Amino acid sequence: MNKNGPQSPKNNSIEEITELLVQYVQTQDLPEFYKAIKELHPYDLTLIYKKFPEQETKRLLLLFKPDVLADMAESLKLHEQIKLFEQLGPERTLEVMQQMDKSDLIRFLHDLPAKRREQLLSNMHLDHSAIIRSLLNYPPETAGRIMTDRYRTLLAHETAKEAIRESQGTPPIPAMSNLYVTDDEGKLVGVVSHRSLLQAGDKTRVEELMTKRVIYATVDMDQEEAAQLLQRYEFIALPVVDENHRLCGVIQMDDVIDIIMHEASEDLAKMGGGGKDIDFDTKPLVAVKRRLPWLILLLFIGLISGSIVDFFEDTLNQVVALAFFMPMIAGMTGNTGTQSLAVVVRGLIGRKLDKSTVLALIGREIKVGTMIGLVCGVMITVIAYFWQGDWLLGAIIGVSLFFTLVIGTLTGTCIPLLLSRFKVDPAVASGPLITTLNDILSLFIYFGIATRFLDALM
Repeated sequence: MNKNGPQSPKNNSIEEITELLVQYVQTQDLPEFYKAIKELHPYDLTLIYKKFPEQETKRLLLLFKPDVLADMAESLKLHEQIKLFEQLGPERTLEVMQQMDKSDLIRFLHDLPAKRREQLLSNMHLDHSAIIRSLLNYPPETAGRIMTDRYRTLLAHETAKEAIRESQGTPPIPAMSNLYVTDDEGKLVGVVSHRSLLQAGDKTRVEELMTKRVIYATVDMDQEEAAQLLQRYEFIALPVVDENHRLCGVIQMDDVIDIIMHEASEDLAKMGGGGKDIDFDTKPLVAVKRRLPWLILLLFIGLISGSIVDFFEDTLNQVVALAFFMPMIAGMTGNTGTQSLAVVVRGLIGRKLDKSTVLALIGREIKVGTMIGLVCGVMITVIAYFWQGDWLLGAIIGVSLFFTLVIGTLTGTCIPLLLSRFKVDPAVASGPLITTLNDILSLFIYFGIATRFLDALM
């Protein structure tokens, strides 16, 4: 901090700005405080809140308006949100919740204990709590849960002049934004851009300007599928309708970004076998409880690999050189299986596969595995020959690697497809599981082929 007096927070780091704000809070220098935070983004304010001294936090929060606190709360994790609301107290908590985006508020309330959730809802304004309750009735991770009511509707029989007049006095609409057209029963019948309304004649009816073919999501559609739909058509927002085709809300791009990041993080955690609920803030004992069961399961499955080696002990004793290539065979098979798994899991996000697509995918992966197996098999055959001076040993290792790579590719492809077919998240076919299964298969094939040609090797 500058010892000669207060300094402008422009271009300062978050740490430096935090130091300035601590000084302003302690000295009650409110003009300088508000001047310092004037151009800060809510995310920056959230970082400052986290770094603020514990004893000064409540005084800091008193200086923020409910809408600013709402923006900050939307950037926090559940346990951080709970702590924030405890510091604000019941009355200000309700004020902040009234300002929060409904999709963010829904996510927060869903994770709360039922008793605490009901307590908060019962203290909200009746009309606001009614909307929240209706959204909570939709199943988790569906379009209904993440939609918002921040959208504009027009009636098909209105003129462009009437539609523009209705928009006056409301928050401004970007020129590229769409407005949704409904009939008298609230059913979605079309979509029109705000720019088209501004450029149209005053007496031109909305139904003459609107596009009748509307891309939409249903309230029970999986959120990943809805997110992919919005991405595919590059929309700013996607309308959501109920079973009667009535417009219920819209999904906005910022919500989709949150979904994509959340789902990607969740799938990566599952593929690593660590569990989806572990992050940097997870306590060690909690992380152990969530990761250990998976590792114990893999430990027992991995014992099968040891049993295979024990079963082929005589083969290994007679041709010791086979041991040199065991790690390579097992490792390569696990790697190709994990590659296929990543491709399939990524392709399955938000998609429903039909029989022809599945067969085409399996056929492609067989070709991929075959070509990879041929290249790697020939290479290891040549390497094994120059290393051990035995063409037959090189051929056995090359053929074994070929078959194990083909099978490893199929394992990484078929297991997630089967899980998806039975409505199980394919990401649980994690890298460690695929690797362990492929270790077992690769060793069995390797020693099986070597045993078959054992007499020739001796």
